[in-house]
Amino acid sequence: MEKHRGRSRFITLCVAPAAILFFIFMILPTLNVFRMSLFERGAYSPTETFVGLKNFQMLFRDSQFIRSMQNTILLIVVVTVITFALALVFAGILTREKIRGQNFFRVVFYIPNILSVVVISGIFSAIYKPENGMLNSILSMLSGKAIMVLWKDEPLVMVSIIIAMVWQAVGYYMVMYMASMSSVPQSLYESAGLDGAGRVTQFFQITIPLIWTNIRTTLTFFIISTINMAFLFVKAMTSGGPNGASEVALSYMYGQKDAGLYGYSMAIGVVIFLFSFLLSALVNKVTKREPLEF
Repeated sequence: MEKHRGRSRFITLCVAPAAILFFIFMILPTLNVFRMSLFERGAYSPTETFVGLKNFQMLFRDSQFIRSMQNTILLIVVVTVITFALALVFAGILTREKIRGQNFFRVVFYIPNILSVVVISGIFSAIYKPENGMLNSILSMLSGKAIMVLWKDEPLVMVSIIIAMVWQAVGYYMVMYMASMSSVPQSLYESAGLDGAGRVTQFFQITIPLIWTNIRTTLTFFIISTINMAFLFVKAMTSGGPNGASEVALSYMYGQKDAGLYGYSMAIGVVIFLFSFLLSALVNKVTKREPLEF
């Protein structure tokens, strides 16, 4: 009994510092965001006025906030689908096919993930430059006439951000899926091949089900992290412009804070927090499968 108590005290002593820091720097600030969303105050003013749910009522009548949420959801859906589709396909090709320099491709695909968002944004801003950017130069060369597409103008700005976000993320998840796919027994593919199953059928009937646990975990993580990554790319590439066409929820929240509407920005933070939590729960529910073993 004394040995069990000593072990419990040791575990508590080891866990306590992390738990205390988590409570101070995560739980308390989160609770304070909920509290501040019920007040009205300036960003640098100590005076607070309790307004109840007024900030939330204003929020859902705010067309700019609604547009920013629509942009956020668009990025979550489109970037997630494209990134995971490309990551799985590239991982499947580099794992199953005999290609020279597989390690080289792993490194090349992974490099964007180690670059900062600011660097990637600078690269793509140069690529999208209307006058002499690489993209317009290639299009002009192929068409034989000068083309000046405004890639960061209102109709195409979201497409430009999506391309940059996918380029940044796809290599990281490709490497993760390659690690999972390499552990799938080759004998399963050989048996399926003898039964007449082609490469595509094997990919969907064997590979995907057997690495589904990894896909599910990374999918939840990526969807939630996309909310933050969208803010970083928008802030670095477009600052929400033109005319709010690329504004996302987090960038709009920071804009309201800078405008002095501190309580209102906290209300936006609460909505984003609840949206992230519910989205995570929904993804976990929808992607739940019976784990397969091999």
